[in-house]
Amino acid sequence: MSLSPIILFTYNRPFHTQRTIQSLLENPEAAFSDLIVFSDAPKKLEDRENVESVRNYIRSLKGFHSIELIERQKNLGLAGSIISGVSKILSTHNKVIVLEDDLITSKHFLNYMNAGLETYANDENVASIHGYIYPHKSHLPETFFIKGADCWGWATWKRAWNHFDADGNKLLTTLKSRGLTKEFDLDGAYDYTKMLEDWVNKKNDSWAVRWYASAFLKDMLTLYPKKSLVKNIGFDGSGVHCDTQNAYDDELSEEMISVTKITPCENREARKVISQSLLKPRKITSRTIRFLKRKIDKIDFSKIRSPR
Repeated sequence: MSLSPIILFTYNRPFHTQRTIQSLLENPEAAFSDLIVFSDAPKKLEDRENVESVRNYIRSLKGFHSIELIERQKNLGLAGSIISGVSKILSTHNKVIVLEDDLITSKHFLNYMNAGLETYANDENVASIHGYIYPHKSHLPETFFIKGADCWGWATWKRAWNHFDADGNKLLTTLKSRGLTKEFDLDGAYDYTKMLEDWVNKKNDSWAVRWYASAFLKDMLTLYPKKSLVKNIGFDGSGVHCDTQNAYDDELSEEMISVTKITPCENREARKVISQSLLKPRKITSRTIRFLKRKIDKIDFSKIRSPR
C-alpha cells in the first residue's frame, strides 16, 4: 500500500497540537508516512508566543518518515490556510490525509484512511474518506457512504479536490435553484444552508461547508466508518472557531475498521442515524448562554405585571 502524505494545520495551541501528533505516532504507519505541517502566522501580538511554541515543538519532532514545517508569514485564518495548503500539496501529490490541531486519532486511523484512499482511488463519484462518525448506538455496516464531504479527519484525491468551489454564493444559489436545501440540511437535522448563507453575509469563514456543498452538488460521496477513529478535543474554549460543548464526543474505536470495496451509493439508513444524532438535545453551550443573557438584559422588567 502506498501511504499518503499527512497534512496537519496548526495555530496557537501547543498542548492540543502535541496530543494530536502523539496520537498519530501510535499508528504503526506513522513511521513510514510524510508529515507536512502548516503553521499559520499570529493574528494578534498575544498569539505570537504560542505560535512559536508550536513551531519549536514541530522542529524537535521525530517519528515520521519525513517532517516538513511550512511557516506562514502572514495570518491566513483557518479557511485560507486549509484551502491553500490542501491545494498546494495536491499540486504535487495525488492524495492527502488532512488533520487540524485539535483532533486526536485512533491507532487504526492511518490504516483505515490509506486503505480507503487506495480502494476508491479510481471511483470518480467518491469525494473523500472520513475518520469521524457522530455518536450513535445503531448497528451500522463496517463502512458506508453518505452524500457530500466532511471535515474532521479526512482524506481526498487531487481528482476530487478539483471540484472544490470556494464561491459560497454560487453554491448557495445552485442549491436553492435546484430545490436541494432540505436534503442539504439532512432533512432539517442541521442548518447547513444557514451556515452557507452566513458565509455569504461574512458572518463566518467556513471552508468546510463549501467543501460539503461542492461535493454534494456533484452527487459525490464520502466513506465513513461504523465507529469513530477521530475525536475532537477543541471544544474546551481554546479554539478560534469552537465553543464549549461535548455533544459530538465519542470514544475512539479500539478495533481496526476493515475497508473492503462496496458499491458507491448513499446508505439511507446510515444517513438517518446521522440525522438523528444531530437532532438529539445537547448541553447548553456558552454561546447559547451569552445569547440568552443578551436577550434578558434587553427586557424592561418594570413593565412586566406581577401575577395576581
